[in-house]
Formats: sequence, C-alpha cells, structure tokens
Amino acid sequence: MTETKPAELIFICFMLVHGFVEALNCTSPTPKALINALEKDLFPNKMVRPVNSFSEPMNVAVTITVVGIAGVDEKSQTLTTVIWRVLEWDIEGLSWDEKECGATRVSILRENLWIPDIHISEFMDEEESPETPYVYLYNTGHVFDDKPLRVITACKLVIYTFPFDIQNCSMTFGSYLHFASDITVFNNTAAEDILMESKAVLETSGEWELADITVSSSNLVITTGSYSELKYNLILRRRPVLYVVNLLIPSCFLITVDLFSFMLPPQSVDRSSFKMTLILGYTVFLLIMNDLLPITGETTPLMNVFFSVSLALMVASLLETVFITKIQFSSSHFSAVPHWLSVLVLRYLAVIVCLPSKKKSAPITVYLNPSTREPPMNSNVINTSVSHIHSPSGGTRSVKPSEEPLLDELRKLTKHLTAIRLQVDKHFRGSKTSQEWHMIGIVIDRLLFGLYLVFIIVSFITIVSIWIWSSSYKV
Repeated sequence: MTETKPAELIFICFMLVHGFVEALNCTSPTPKALINALEKDLFPNKMVRPVNSFSEPMNVAVTITVVGIAGVDEKSQTLTTVIWRVLEWDIEGLSWDEKECGATRVSILRENLWIPDIHISEFMDEEESPETPYVYLYNTGHVFDDKPLRVITACKLVIYTFPFDIQNCSMTFGSYLHFASDITVFNNTAAEDILMESKAVLETSGEWELADITVSSSNLVITTGSYSELKYNLILRRRPVLYVVNLLIPSCFLITVDLFSFMLPPQSVDRSSFKMTLILGYTVFLLIMNDLLPITGETTPLMNVFFSVSLALMVASLLETVFITKIQFSSSHFSAVPHWLSVLVLRYLAVIVCLPSKKKSAPITVYLNPSTREPPMNSNVINTSVSHIHSPSGGTRSVKPSEEPLLDELRKLTKHLTAIRLQVDKHFRGSKTSQEWHMIGIVIDRLLFGLYLVFIIVSFITIVSIWIWSSSYKV
C-alpha cells in the first residue's frame, strides 16, 4: 500500500475546508483572464462530482417545456414529443467577483464540466436532438444546462373511448448510475407555470392537444440501492372532429337509411336488394376508413364495437327480410308452427313490441244466390227420389226417363260449386298455420325495428356524453 505524501494530505484538507473549488482570482476583467482562471481551478476537476464531501448528495433541478407533440403511435404504444430540458445544479465553492472578472455568467463547453447523467426511464429510441455544446456558468457556481430533445417514450395508451380519449403519458427523469445518496433530482418550477409556458411555445396544433401537466417525485428502491426520480405526467387530449366527420356521421347516415327501409312493404317491393346495397356500401366505407382507426391488440375501441354492431344489425335485417319474403309467398306450404315458437313470439314478443295478437275472424262464406243466406242444398236433398217431385199445382208427378240425365248434371254442378266455395273460403280466410307464420314475421320485423331504434338512441347518447366529458375534462 502506497503512503500518502504530506503535500497531498495538506491539499485534501485544504479542499475540504475551503470547498471543492475556491473563489477565482482574475488578473483583469477580460474573458481571457476568466477562462484562464477556470482552466486552472475548475476544468481539471471535471472527473469528480463538484461537492465538498462524497457523503453529500448533489441536488439537480430538472425542468421541461413541451414544444411539440409529434405523434402518438397506438400500435407500438409510443409518444413522440419535442421538449426543452433544463438541468440546474451548483458547483460548491466556486465563485468569482463580477467586477474583478468582468462577467456575471459565461458560456463554456459542456465537456469541460462534470455533467449529471440524467436520463428518461421511458426512453425507447435513439436521440435525434440538435447539438448544443454550451452551458451557462454563473459567478455563484450555478450551472444552467438547457438542451432541446426529441424524445420517443413508451406510453400505455387507453383507446377505449377513441376518438374522445385522453392519454396520460409520463416522463421519469433520474440518474442512470448514481443513487439518491449521490444525486437527488427535484422540481423548482410549479406545474401550472410549466403548463402555461408549454402552451405559449407549443408549435404543433395537430391531432393532440396538451391538456395538463402534473409533477411528482419519488424514490425507486431496488436491491442495490435507491434512485431519486422526478416524474412529469403529460395529459394529452385528442381532437375528435376529424373522426366524427369522416367516421361517425357517415356511419349514422347509413344506419338511418337502413332503419327507414323497414317502411318498405316486403310483399310488393324487393326490400332485400335495397338492404344488400346498403351492406355493400357500408363494407366499402369501413375498408376505406380503416386507416383512421387505431390498431392495438390490448383494448378494442368503443367505436370499433359500434361499427361491428351496426354491420351485424344490417346483416340481421337482411336475413329477416328474406325470412319475411319467404313467409309471404310460401307460408301455405309450411308445417305447423312449433308450440314453443308460437308461445315465445306471439304471446311474449308481441306484447314487447306492442303488437297484440289478432282475434280470429268468423268464417267467410260465399253464396251463389245473394238473396238468401242459406247454403245451397246438400247432396241428400239432391238424392231425393225424383219420383216425388211436386208439380206446381200441388200434386205429384213422375219424372220422365228423359229428365234423369239433366238431374245428374245438376248433381255434378252442385259438387263443383261446393268445392269452389270451399276454395274461395280458404283463400279469403287463410289457413291457421299461414296466419301464424305471417304473424311471426310481423312480430320479428317490429322487434328488429325496435332494436334499431334502441341502438341508435343509446349510441347517440353515449357518443355525446363521452364527447362532453372529454371536452370538459380537467385534472
């Protein structure tokens, strides 16, 4: 072990008593004299923290000003911002007389001083910042380091309420190597002042706006030690007008048109072709506007759910139209309605859609002779013995054999007229099965129309409420 020379011990004791750097003595109030004094007493000590004792922590003030919000990438969950980062600290023991050296402050190369290793914990990409090699050094030993940074930081984005979402992205400043016992970071500017200055110098006015800034300090404790950290929370609010005009309003128009298509009678108009055209147009619309929607695998935006439900309702209305059209033209060939379906639709759903079941109408009978309400004679009457037909004078007479073919033709004509009457009655009255299927189709059509109305009303109230909440959001 090497022995410490007496001269070195004297120098160390002198430094501890008088500080890290003693007061500078300038030979003249000129820049050259000040620089010579700095090169002699300050610059050689740039390898060590400028403190009187290694047990004393250095206090470093960290302040930022947001100059621009370059973009938010929902897929990679990153935020790109341009900030002005200011670091301030004191070199203990350093001072000079303003009159003797001729300056209160002087700009010197950053590489000639010990610079604290302050970094951003959420940093995600290489730094693309302009070079600023100089810092300000004041005659009190105060160092002012102002540097512009283009920062790409990780930010956990919550886009459930897109495009009315508000994001909270943080920037955590702290020393990369030194523990809290060596470097302590703090904020010397109020968050309200930082927000006002940021809004005053903000250069971008794109999709995002700066709503608020909050500051908090903490200590990150790990197994090897504790790190001092200063966290800036940037509250960003998205401007939703672009998405409302290009996405929500056209989608609402198409859904409204599909809603009014329920007024078209399916028995006389090809309503299915109209609905198919709407579905095709809505699909093309979603494909064109797909680039405007955020892409993320963690949370599905509420707007995407709105589009999916709208498309599902359009497809359901098309299938329902096909079903009703089939009932209109082929219900007479259907089998009887299942009991459970009849109870579910005609007894319960009909009440929900305010469509009570119709009362059964009396049978409709078509009479060949309008002057009488009695049905035509039956076959028993016709089969009465022709030998006992009364004559107009009240007596009976026997039917001649030549009249028997005429009576046979009358019997056949009566049978045909009876069959025609039954068919006409069935046509006007309809079978019970056909009526039930028709009623089921009407109830389902009314139910889907009601679902459309509820969906549109709920969606409108939800969108307006979220928009109002987003516009009035304040921390």
